[in-house]
Order: sequence, then structure tokens, then C-alpha cells
Amino acid sequence: MSVIFEERYAYHPEDFKKYDTKKIRKEFLVKKVMEKGKIRLVYSLIDRYIVGGAVPVKEPLELESVDALKTSYFCERREMGMINVAGPGTIEVDGKAYSMKFKEALYIGKGSRKVIFRSDHPGNPAHFYINSAPAHKEYPVKHVTLADANVLKAGGQETSNEREINQLIINGIVDTCQLQMGLTELKPGSIWNTMPVHTHGRRNEVYFYFNVPEGQAVCHFMGQPQETRHIWMHNEQAVISPSWSIHSAAGTSNYIFIWGMAGENLDYTDMDVVQPDELK
Repeated sequence: MSVIFEERYAYHPEDFKKYDTKKIRKEFLVKKVMEKGKIRLVYSLIDRYIVGGAVPVKEPLELESVDALKTSYFCERREMGMINVAGPGTIEVDGKAYSMKFKEALYIGKGSRKVIFRSDHPGNPAHFYINSAPAHKEYPVKHVTLADANVLKAGGQETSNEREINQLIINGIVDTCQLQMGLTELKPGSIWNTMPVHTHGRRNEVYFYFNVPEGQAVCHFMGQPQETRHIWMHNEQAVISPSWSIHSAAGTSNYIFIWGMAGENLDYTDMDVVQPDELK
């Protein structure tokens, strides 16, 4: 079977305070997102969000529904966003193929029946990072390149967080029901992302770290602002962040990460900012 599927539950912040390192990693870290020749999916009951990856090699991979969804096909009641983080490939949606280069995104709307992943070169396969959320309305498939993105400059060298935020699948660029995704790249010498930190009670967020150099790591911070915890993460790993949790990190090198979220609000600036001197 080419689809590997896992379910996870929602969590209360008071319970989270009692979690040790092993428990935090078990519940929130998605340690293995990409596996050659497989589609791996984790279904979180936090906003019914699905996160995963598809790595086709010689043979194409077809996305099929899983028992937990109780649907005849995956996007029967869902929308999806995908960003390619490796070699070139294609995603075929109901017979139409979309060429996907490094850092390019594809939105697939509710009602899309057949999704097939392919790599152009088996020796350099595509790694399709997947986010999915429930959808109430059908929107068309849309391919988004970095040239199409809304680009924001943030941070600075003096605070070690100079970064470029590429808003890809986001309100104003792609029509979606609730899914929003983008890619943030830190400049050389910068290690901090999403600082000052924030929470947003109206939606969850999932981070996926990639282009982390071999031998380096990223320390991801989560939890309520006055009760923070951390997880050490490596290349091509993801972390699930509940709405009550901050989501920020510092790496031992610069890196790239993809943020994805779903919930009640499509407004990117919908956040409650917490300044560094307020954190505990």
C-alpha cells in the first residue's frame, strides 16, 4: 500500500503543561513526512487538518481516500495545498498535469476526484509537501509559482531574523475555503523565525522545516506564551501547533520553512502578538 495514514487527537493547554519531551514529540512532531515511493499522511483533529508528503520515484503515486475520511475520494469534502521542496515533478488533477518546480505550489479544490504525483527524474525525485483541510465550496485548481507570490520582507540582521515571506496559497492570490500556505526563507546569518511570536485563537498552524543543512538542527518553540516548551527538529520534519500555542524557532543555521493553517479567518494579519520580553 502506497498511503501511510496516522490519526492524532486535539490537546488542552493545561494538559500540555505536564508533557515531557517524549510526550511532546509523540503528539506534535511529524518525524517522517517524506518516504520514497510512499504517501504519508497525519490527520490531526485540530481543525481536522491533514499534513503529509508524497515522494514518487519510478512509479506514479495516486492519492486515495482513507477509512477515517469516510469518502469515496480524498477531496470529496476537502481542499489541498502542495508545495514541491525537491526535484521537478508533476501533479495530475482529473487528467490535467501541472509541472511543479522547486518551491512551486498547487491548490486543489473540493470535488477534484483523481490526484496523481510523478517525478521527472527518479534519481532526483520531487518531494510534494501536503496540507489539507475540510472545504464547503468548490474552487478551481491553481498553480502558483514564486513569481505569483505576494512577497513580504521581515526582520533584520541586527535581530538575526532577516527573512522573506512568500505568500503562495493565500487570500488574494488563491480562492480557498480556509486553507492558507506560504514559504519563508531566512537569509544567511539569520536563525530566528516568527519573532515576535504570536498566537491566533481562530486557527491552527503547522510548520514544515526543510533545507536544513546536514548536521544542523532547528529548535521549535511552542506552548502558551508564559508556559513555553521546545522540540529539536531536523530536515523535512513538521510540527503541529494548536491555536493556543506560539510557533517560532531558532536554527543552528539558516533554513526554509512552510507554514500552513486553517480555521475561521483568512486574514493573514489575524494574530495576537507577544513581545520577546513577555515570554516565559
